[in-house]
Amino acid sequence: MSHYSPLISALVTLLLTLILTLSKHGTIQDISDERSLHDAPVPRTGGIALMAGIMAGWVLLFKFWAWWIVLPVLGLFVLSLVDDVRGLPPRTRLIGHFIAAVIVILGAGISWIWMLPVLLYIVWMTKLYNFMDGSDGMAGGMALFGFSFYGIAGLMGGNEAFAMLNFSVGAAALGFLYHNFYPAKVFLGDSGSISLGFLAAAFGVWGWQLGYWPFWFPILVFSPFVMDATLTLMKRARNKEELSEAHRSHYYQRLVQMGWGHRNTAMAEYVLMFASGVSALFALSLDARGQGNLLAWWGVIYMGLSMWIDRRWRRHQELNEKVSDAA
Repeated sequence: MSHYSPLISALVTLLLTLILTLSKHGTIQDISDERSLHDAPVPRTGGIALMAGIMAGWVLLFKFWAWWIVLPVLGLFVLSLVDDVRGLPPRTRLIGHFIAAVIVILGAGISWIWMLPVLLYIVWMTKLYNFMDGSDGMAGGMALFGFSFYGIAGLMGGNEAFAMLNFSVGAAALGFLYHNFYPAKVFLGDSGSISLGFLAAAFGVWGWQLGYWPFWFPILVFSPFVMDATLTLMKRARNKEELSEAHRSHYYQRLVQMGWGHRNTAMAEYVLMFASGVSALFALSLDARGQGNLLAWWGVIYMGLSMWIDRRWRRHQELNEKVSDAA
């Protein structure tokens, strides 16, 4: 067992991210569009450094690999990297996500009763992580907290190898964050965000199958991303908006636009990520009723936060309209 894997992952990611951001010109650049919260082009090469860091750390844990996680994540990484460079049709990307999810289901030996829910969970987690990668420090921070809590739960279950695999992902995210926290010098790109979303789902399924946590645990750990993306999608569908169009209506995007900025928004999200992860670990020691009560309270918390931000956003728009009319 190598306890150096997380350290290697962090250092390799940190070094490669620095090297890949030395040049401000190149093929993989994030150009501002309707979804962006930035004006100037920023390199989208962070995913390359991140995956290199993860795999470097995982080399020391080779005999503990689950092929049905490693192979599909590498496939998604390559597919998403091509998308970053050349652009791929949404249908092609979605087919790749479904294929990766099917491989996990077959490799993990999921019961037929759970096949469809698990398939949809993996695909949605993969996509929503990409949706939530739109502000400095957000996606890297969620990976740092989320996979660290996965690792702690693995240690609680007595599986050091499983824990180190997850800690390596979290450590790589920490190495990436050094250059991604506000003001960001590099973005993950689809190659990074899609890979992290898939790993969050795949390890969530693996830990559930191993008996380290119930099915709700990964959802609660990553709930800051799950709730924001899901509620935003539901609102846009209710408003009959074109779901495939770029937008800036996620709750975290609205906080940035209302004046919180990237730094304050990220710090507030970190508090939420830490709280949801700690409570998820705590809930593992509760009975079914206690777990249900805790999940219900988190539902109340998220509904309250969403209503508060929606109300503040309406006031923000009204004020902007008054300023525009006065001008």
